[in-house]
Amino acid sequence: MSVRHRVITQRQSLRNATYRLLDAAAILLGLALAVNLVPDFDSKATIITCMAAIGVFSVVAEFTAMYRDWQAVSLRRELTCASATWFITLVVLAIVGRVSEYTTEITPGALSLWFLTTPVIAIVGRYLLRQINRLLIDRGLVGTGYAVVGVNELGIQLVHNINDSPEMGLKFMGFYDDRPAPRTSSLPDEMDRRLGKIQELVEHARSGKVAKVFITLPMRAEKRIRDVLEQLSDSTASVYVVPDFFVFELLHSRWTDIQGIPAVSIFENPFYGVDGILKRTFDVAAACAMLVLLSVPMALIALAVKLTSRGPAIFKQKRYGLDGKEILVWKFRSMRVCENGAKVTQATKNDSRLTPIGGFLRKSSLDELPQLINVLQGTMSLVGPRPHATAHNEEYRTKINGYMLRHKVKPGITGLAQVNGWRGETETLEKMKGRIECDHRYIREWSIWLDIKIMLRTVLVVMKRQNAY
Repeated sequence: MSVRHRVITQRQSLRNATYRLLDAAAILLGLALAVNLVPDFDSKATIITCMAAIGVFSVVAEFTAMYRDWQAVSLRRELTCASATWFITLVVLAIVGRVSEYTTEITPGALSLWFLTTPVIAIVGRYLLRQINRLLIDRGLVGTGYAVVGVNELGIQLVHNINDSPEMGLKFMGFYDDRPAPRTSSLPDEMDRRLGKIQELVEHARSGKVAKVFITLPMRAEKRIRDVLEQLSDSTASVYVVPDFFVFELLHSRWTDIQGIPAVSIFENPFYGVDGILKRTFDVAAACAMLVLLSVPMALIALAVKLTSRGPAIFKQKRYGLDGKEILVWKFRSMRVCENGAKVTQATKNDSRLTPIGGFLRKSSLDELPQLINVLQGTMSLVGPRPHATAHNEEYRTKINGYMLRHKVKPGITGLAQVNGWRGETETLEKMKGRIECDHRYIREWSIWLDIKIMLRTVLVVMKRQNAY
């Protein structure tokens, strides 16, 4: 192994070790702060609890990949992962404590304070570490120079992304390309550094001037890529091939390993690993809270529906759920006719099928409240693409490319499309395309913060009562 490779590996190991020590210190300090607010406590029990928490947290962190490639993720993403890991740790500790009948003298109040203070300490520590790392990079004390092979849109975007993440510790040196400037993409002024041809890059890599090389040549240029790799193999530079997957319509793609064979998913569900646990936990907790708060209003709505029209207060509609599987969606009945067949007519303004209170229920979206039960069942989520009638799915999947990709996630009670003006009737193909584009964008950009933002915006949209019939 070369000296440069050893240094890079050591730096990454040091960063991981620093983060692990930081998290252990946060758990220790959080518990110390909590128990010191209580006059009497069992110090032995406190030490055992703290050691158990640190051990479980370390194991869970491996599952959530919390210490891998921390430079390449945003601070928000890192903090979300750390908070979720801590929550899972506490759940595991609670289960183990109950099964083993282990008791501690730490009061429930102190445990609650520990639960809250530990992630705060960890978050502050992570932020300070990032700021220190950024300061060292700005002063030139740390950092690795990198070059890009290929003056094209992908290469320009790559440099933009790295420049937007200074905590990665990478310094842009310039582009290398055998093609003359007129045959390549035009470069922004801040990136206009054409350092030469591939042969010059190889010489710079051999001399140690270039530590990292990113090859952004198009996938069809396989022969050129192989040639560049062969030449750079006579150096100690770290070389990365950046495949131009953006020629495809990616839907939350990610790398995976199949018995040593790397593969990249083009269409994928974003809710895997800790994200899936976080999404489901948020759904269940919020749905339970909402059902408790809205139980009386929901009972009154059911009574009003029953008194003002014949038929059931609540009915179930067939819809497509996760992976296109059929589910039954619960709703307060707002129409005299319950359509569920091969042909479904969308509700329109002043629809004659509406019950006396049906219009109010639909405009206020109160008819959707029983879907909180779907959320608890696991067939729906609080936020996601709205479920369409099965007849509409079969119609539009032949007219809109990628229509069925919206079913890579569970349908939601509200969604990104609904808070961006695509709520209600979709009487034209263009309107449906707009809704589907929002659904795809939601899957690509999902975060728990996006879910919270959509839920808050939903309240404002419902209050305006636009495009709901």
